[in-house]
Amino acid sequence: MISTAIRVARVGSPAELAAAVLMMLGFPCLMLAALLPSVPAFAVAAAVTYLADNYLHHRGSYLVNRLSKVRAGVSIRFLVRELLVLLLLARLDLSRSLIFYAAIACFIAFYGFQAPQGALVTLIRNRRRMPVATRNVDLASRIAIPDAPPRFLLERPTEKMLHLDLAALTGILVTAESGSTAYGMVGVGVTLGLAFLYVVALAPYVRGRRIPPDAETVLAATDAWLREYRPQTVLYFSGSKDSAYQVNMWLETMEQLDTRPLIVLRERVILQNLAPTTVPVICVPGGIHLMNLDLRTVRVALYAANVGKNIHLLRVPTMKHVFIGHGDSDKIASVNPFSKAYDEVWVAGRAGRDRYAIADVGVRDEDIVEVGRPQLAPIRGPLGAPTDGRIPTVLYAPTWEGWDDDPGNTSLLLAGENIVRELVAADPPVRVLYKPHPFTGTRSEEAGAAHERITALVEKAAVVRAADPRFLGDVDEQTRAKADLVRIEARLAELAGPAGEKGDEAEASRDGVVDVERHEEIAKLRTEWNDAYWRSFSAGEHRVVTGAEPRLYDCFNVSDAMVSDISSVVSDFIASGKPYAVTDSAELGAEEFKRQNTAVRAAVILGNSAQELGLLLDAVRDPAADPLAGERAELKRYLLGPDEPPSIEQFNTATADLTVKAEARNAGQKRQAAAARS
Repeated sequence: MISTAIRVARVGSPAELAAAVLMMLGFPCLMLAALLPSVPAFAVAAAVTYLADNYLHHRGSYLVNRLSKVRAGVSIRFLVRELLVLLLLARLDLSRSLIFYAAIACFIAFYGFQAPQGALVTLIRNRRRMPVATRNVDLASRIAIPDAPPRFLLERPTEKMLHLDLAALTGILVTAESGSTAYGMVGVGVTLGLAFLYVVALAPYVRGRRIPPDAETVLAATDAWLREYRPQTVLYFSGSKDSAYQVNMWLETMEQLDTRPLIVLRERVILQNLAPTTVPVICVPGGIHLMNLDLRTVRVALYAANVGKNIHLLRVPTMKHVFIGHGDSDKIASVNPFSKAYDEVWVAGRAGRDRYAIADVGVRDEDIVEVGRPQLAPIRGPLGAPTDGRIPTVLYAPTWEGWDDDPGNTSLLLAGENIVRELVAADPPVRVLYKPHPFTGTRSEEAGAAHERITALVEKAAVVRAADPRFLGDVDEQTRAKADLVRIEARLAELAGPAGEKGDEAEASRDGVVDVERHEEIAKLRTEWNDAYWRSFSAGEHRVVTGAEPRLYDCFNVSDAMVSDISSVVSDFIASGKPYAVTDSAELGAEEFKRQNTAVRAAVILGNSAQELGLLLDAVRDPAADPLAGERAELKRYLLGPDEPPSIEQFNTATADLTVKAEARNAGQKRQAAAARS
């Protein structure tokens, strides 16, 4: 019942739900206490509403955001509480007392201070929002960007200002209970004094040297840096916060390019969620600013997603435009007709070329280049037979529900619980890792509910297994690994320190040049963290894996097999050569399912009952008798290309070849222009 209430209220946890209930009940209790009247009851109800309100804001609760849409926003809630204080005083026959008039004057003046405070905060933020935000770009030597205001002044400023009424409210309640006017007057003075000081503290940051240069100056400095750096290959990306993973997967590849790389983003939220990188990054939210950016030295532009804002760069004829995507799968998105807008489409292997030929969406075969998948280099091969008591691991990594209600999108709805039940009940036993897609539940409440039920199944099975001595593992080693995790996380937090706490985007752009040594140490520590994470619990312990760490490929490497859906996850896992199963949730039948989806040709095909899982587990327990091993090796070459030369070499070769084509085109245009003038 609690989980249903959490889902309906769209809150994140039982604690958040409890805070929401307390806040909603607190205001009727405040009114009742004022009408009785009862100062102690009013004080208790007021404390509950303050604390619950603050907690929900701190958690960024969806419910609090919704309240503002029904005219019950934070300012209204504070105003109602203040009006109820006046009602309490009137009911206590204090309506003719000095404290009553002082309270009225205080609240009027207090709200009077909020107007300049809000205006100053907005003005400061607007003036410090630059036309471009950068990382690893040296703007500091070209323009003066002042320090950001202290974080406490601009972080949740409305709540901070409103909470200053706590002093006045406390003093008034003490006066109402004790009869001494002094307490109320002191509280009123504190509230108004702090409100005045808040406004005074903000004022210096809207003028003079406390504000960054204007947009024209910043753009000129950016262009000056671009002329000096002379980027040759651009990774261009636009999308929502949840799609940041699509650009993050290409960062390491960009770092390994033979040409000078540059990353161009279009949304600030993507920059905020960009993984650490040594590649220069420029975030240009404005289309006009982007089109005027000095990118004359760029010869190859790479696009990881088909989005409308791509047109702002696609219009530039001096560079060649390439769709590289963000995964390789048989989904319809892999053969989007928009792909014909690019000069070339780069795919992993022969399968990508054939998909476009079959789809017949206007992409010519000569414009398709096979470059492999550089991101798959960290994926390791089979772990070998589960000998010496080793418990094999099966990863369940379903994709999300997609934008429509096609039953073939995800196994979560119809097959997910059956899959997990079969795996946790397997005999001989296996360990289950459940790693859902980060978009799961974002569109479909049913998918979100299925995810919660599957999570509960895995966690319940983990509790049962933890009580079984057969699955305890090396407890001493687990203790050492947990200590390693604490040490590594402490060092990572230390390294993130000042570099991870920039005041705002202007300051982050000024100071955002990566410390290469720090970057390399962090990368090494993350590798150590991953190793310690898997050692920190029993090799037989079921696990739900969410969040950025451990990564999907880390889960691949500790698994003996995987169950998934039609998505790029399957194509990536094929690089490991390990057995895998794919769900036919639309129940097309194994033959038709394989005909429609290349990546499942070497898979165990599961129906929604998941009864076929035994075939997958048999292959895990005895790799020598695996009937699909040869087909997987052949399919790997077809989907992902040959192992040699390495994919990053293929990628660099394709970049170099396209650069030559761009140069040839530009040279031809110059010759034509010269001929026209002569």
